Amino acid sequence: MRVTTAFNRMLAILGATVATVEFTPTGIVVGLRRRRRKLRCPCGYETSAAYDRSVRRWRHLDLGVCRLLLECEIRRLRCPRCERVRTEEVPWARPGARHTRDFEDVVAWLAQRTDKTTITKLLRTSWESVSGIVGRVVTEHLDTGRLEGLYRIGVDEISYRKGHRYLTVVADHDRSGTVVWAAEGKDHKVLEAFYDELGPDGCAALQAISLDMGSAYEKATSKQVPHVVQCIDPFHVVKAANEAIDKTRRWAWNAERGSNPPMKRPRGRPPKGSPPPPNRPRAIKHTRWALLKDPARLSDAQLEVLHTLRRERSELYRCWQLKEGLRDLYRLRHPRDAPAHLDWWLAWACRSRIPAFVKLSQTIRTNRDRILAAVELGLSNSKLEGLNSKIRLINHRGYGHHSAAAVIAMIYLCCGGITVQLPTER
Repeated sequence: MRVTTAFNRMLAILGATVATVEFTPTGIVVGLRRRRRKLRCPCGYETSAAYDRSVRRWRHLDLGVCRLLLECEIRRLRCPRCERVRTEEVPWARPGARHTRDFEDVVAWLAQRTDKTTITKLLRTSWESVSGIVGRVVTEHLDTGRLEGLYRIGVDEISYRKGHRYLTVVADHDRSGTVVWAAEGKDHKVLEAFYDELGPDGCAALQAISLDMGSAYEKATSKQVPHVVQCIDPFHVVKAANEAIDKTRRWAWNAERGSNPPMKRPRGRPPKGSPPPPNRPRAIKHTRWALLKDPARLSDAQLEVLHTLRRERSELYRCWQLKEGLRDLYRLRHPRDAPAHLDWWLAWACRSRIPAFVKLSQTIRTNRDRILAAVELGLSNSKLEGLNSKIRLINHRGYGHHSAAAVIAMIYLCCGGITVQLPTER
């Protein structure tokens, strides 16, 4: 069997046959001869007239310990559609790429599962090449109809870099939280750009959106799609209650330190069996997790802390009761009871005379309708919070990314429903 015949059977290059095989110090160079005579622009335009010709090499999957390079004459054409001179399209590589499709598909498949350092060492390539390959694969495989048929969506922001650098991520609740759109920034203009891209028909089809209590996304949604039901994510509501508890606990700790400073421990070893000196500020400081955790997950020591606060009629115990009363809003058996329960809680919080919860009650009263809509429809940003954890892992796995576009490409690749097919699966 001739060498060219053997390489033809091993490589199975689409649209070309192996003409020559050369062993060089840089690797094995396989010369290709195209079967197609006509030139084809990446936009689809075909012609027989070439503008000029040159020889180009593409990196292919390694053959054992040797690098494998494909070499072929490449032509350029003057495309009347693009109104410029463009390089012809070849079936074994994507437009503008210096790697074959098989090589890029293996890189993208690995990028969905591991970090770039592993990929660069395994396939003997560079970080920049991996980023470019991910971008090209995402551009080709990203579903152009992903913005069609959206009825219930979730919007959230995620920090991807130091210096308050954020991304806005939009996910579809009806497709298991698949990311359908992402862009840099977190102000109202970013979400308005999403609604503009969605188009009038897509905006008219929207029924509900889950978001946080920030004003930016509310402003964009009220302006672009006023008919959509806005639902505030329960996580952010309970998080606001936890922040109110923390603020009150810090205030109580500072007040106790000023009025009842801890006693200094006497020098020398204390007598055996003597109780430790009272340290009231320290006891207040260590009530944090007993106040914030779910009661079903409290340890015995944390339960004892709560019982102590209750016996002392502490303000912190009333804070814990207010927090649990707000959480009960999302534990109701019948959503129709939610308005009465929330009104009862708002009246309780207003009369509590705890500044942090009085302020929280004002915030919740302002967003009352959107909170009740989330209870009625059962919508939350839990899927987006899970996506945020996955996005942070993607960003950490890449040891940071040089631009927002690189992070967005990785988000689409790993969370956008893209399935990369390996060469061995075809």
